[in-house]
Amino acid sequence: MGVKRNKNVLKIPIFSQEIPSDVNIHVGGVSFSLHKFPLISKCGYIRKLISESSDADLSVIELPDVPGGAEAFELAAKFCYGINFEISTENIAMLRCVAEYLVMTEDHAVGNLVGRTDAYLNEVALESLAGAVSVLHISESFLPMAEKVKLVSRCIDAIALIVCKESQFCVSGMGDSVNESAVSSAVYHSKPVVDWWAEDLTVLRIDIFQRVLIAMMARGFKQYALGPVLMLYAQKSLRGLELFGKGRKKIEPRQEHEKRVVLETIVSLLPKEKNAMSVSFLSMLLRAAKTLETTVACQLDLEKRMGMQLAQAVLDDLLIPSYSFTGDTLFDVDTVQRIMSNYLEYETEGSPLLYNAEDEYVSPPQTDMERVGKLMENYLAEIATDRNVSVSKFIGIAELVPEQSRATEDGMYRAVDIYLKAHPALSDMERKKVCSMMDCQKLSREACAHAAQNDRLPVQTVVQVLYYEQQRLRDVMNGNLTGGESSVLPSKGNLYSTDIHPVPDELSILRRQNEELKIELVKMKMRLKELETSTMRTSMSSPMGNISTSADKPPLPRKSFINSVSKKLGRLSPFVRTDGVTPSIPKGRTRAAKDRRHSIS
Repeated sequence: MGVKRNKNVLKIPIFSQEIPSDVNIHVGGVSFSLHKFPLISKCGYIRKLISESSDADLSVIELPDVPGGAEAFELAAKFCYGINFEISTENIAMLRCVAEYLVMTEDHAVGNLVGRTDAYLNEVALESLAGAVSVLHISESFLPMAEKVKLVSRCIDAIALIVCKESQFCVSGMGDSVNESAVSSAVYHSKPVVDWWAEDLTVLRIDIFQRVLIAMMARGFKQYALGPVLMLYAQKSLRGLELFGKGRKKIEPRQEHEKRVVLETIVSLLPKEKNAMSVSFLSMLLRAAKTLETTVACQLDLEKRMGMQLAQAVLDDLLIPSYSFTGDTLFDVDTVQRIMSNYLEYETEGSPLLYNAEDEYVSPPQTDMERVGKLMENYLAEIATDRNVSVSKFIGIAELVPEQSRATEDGMYRAVDIYLKAHPALSDMERKKVCSMMDCQKLSREACAHAAQNDRLPVQTVVQVLYYEQQRLRDVMNGNLTGGESSVLPSKGNLYSTDIHPVPDELSILRRQNEELKIELVKMKMRLKELETSTMRTSMSSPMGNISTSADKPPLPRKSFINSVSKKLGRLSPFVRTDGVTPSIPKGRTRAAKDRRHSIS
């Protein structure tokens, strides 16, 4: 027998012939025409309302806030009338909550709805992960009643039990002596595998999702194995955010708040172990944190985690857009500077991963340091094109690049050259500060050849490049001819001269390059002299040039920056003349070597 609907009035017949109803129950805008006897026989709440009513012939009952509304009450009424219907994982949460609301317990009838729903939960719904997750997800719509009947906690415990029983990352399946850091490293270096249950949990609300993960860890599930689950949940929940553009994508305030809560909760659940999460995922979270304007603590936590794993990052991970609208830099330079500082602090202070079995500190692998150095040089080259990057910010990043991580200075020279090209209005002092970030002794031959003809570099830097390249080539040739003499350069410059024994063909190439450098230096000196002569002629032809500064004293010769540079270039004793004769040094200028050293530093 079915339920008859007529303009929101439901009539549920008991027998084939209809008996006039004696009570109307209003639930959620729907009126049910029912009979008191079958209702009070199983519903303690309705029995109480009728018995306590002052109206002996109560015919209308209002039931506000029924869990599940009219649909749930209709199923409960069918149960009271003995009409069969199917109980499933889709309606069990609703039935359990409405049974609690109507007080359909065993005290009023044997095999009442509360007992029937509990039996179904224990024997069917909570026996499988899919069923438990489905019931838990539906229960979110029946809070707080679902919490009151402990339906949420029962589902969470069932999920945690099933996952830990099936997972390899549960403590019950491992010995207590397993090194967690070693397992964490193995998890990272192996291809991340998403467990079959991870996708099911992503449908849950963030607070329920958090409780499920905490219950799993309470049962022995390892926190570092939560990475794939958190990644799936974050990708699903944060979908729709603009994370790679300059501006923010406008979303509703309510959605923005929900996503902010989701992100802060995910960050609080991130594994503490190093390498448990990929740097790319951490970078994505950091971009989202800045977009959603999460708490400062949340952003600093992500920056610290990225710093610990900076050796695994790529350039795109550091190109975090600057979301300020004050005309600031294109990329968030300050954030990357803090990430780099965290990396250096972590590597300097050490971590449990950097101690051996004898508790002796082990320095970080040189390959990691070199990888970070190369990464930061590429980052400098990327931000160098931004005209809003000040000299202080550029130098602040450059100073953090470890010197021991740079086998050559070619990457730093490339970044410096790009910066000078993008900022042509820099003063001489600012250009010198920028160029001081690179060590000219560690430039490759190709970089030296480029720097020698680079008009953007200060003259002092060009002189340094030519001097060190000339001296390096002479040391190589002298070492080959004399059987390997020790180099006169500091140890920092031995990267190019140690253990180099050129063959005759290579020696001839070195000699030819040496001659080319000499010719280039002579051309530079000639250009400087021409500029000096032109300047002097201009000053002599000017009317003001004939005015004496004093009536009693002759005018002093005019000194200029080009004149001083020309004189200092002439004092460079390592450069011999093309005819093979070393120019003699007058006795009155015995301190020329010291002046030369200051002129190129």
